Amino acid sequence: MSPKGVHFIVEVSGCDDTITDVVRLQDILVEAAKRAQSQVRGVYFHRFPPNGVSGVVVISESHLSVHTWPEVNYMALDIYTCGAQSKPMIAVEYVTEQVHAQHTHITEISRGLDDNDEVYYHSFITWEEDRDKDRAQKS
Repeated sequence: MSPKGVHFIVEVSGCDDTITDVVRLQDILVEAAKRAQSQVRGVYFHRFPPNGVSGVVVISESHLSVHTWPEVNYMALDIYTCGAQSKPMIAVEYVTEQVHAQHTHITEISRGLDDNDEVYYHSFITWEEDRDKDRAQKS
């Protein structure tokens, strides 16, 4: 019973000004897709006045999307991939490192599960990561 896809929904807090730079954020998500071993098929990003950014990278395996609220240093990140070759957690880690996230809340959803009856369902796990605590524990 392997999933059809894996979907990461990530709440990213304490981001730096990178989340206001539409070109940089686009480059980060495209690179994240490549690092996740996905094939980029299309890219669309848009700036919302005064500094918010929304964007999507369409990949053969599905998508990466982002929406930012720079006034509160927050970014919503969504990465969905299918196929055995994709490595979506690598994309999550890359994006959160590039925006210097201080805290993340990650939900991983296994999508398209079935019990050989073609009735599909999903399951999920969720966890939090705190950059300052992680740094302190590694010291």
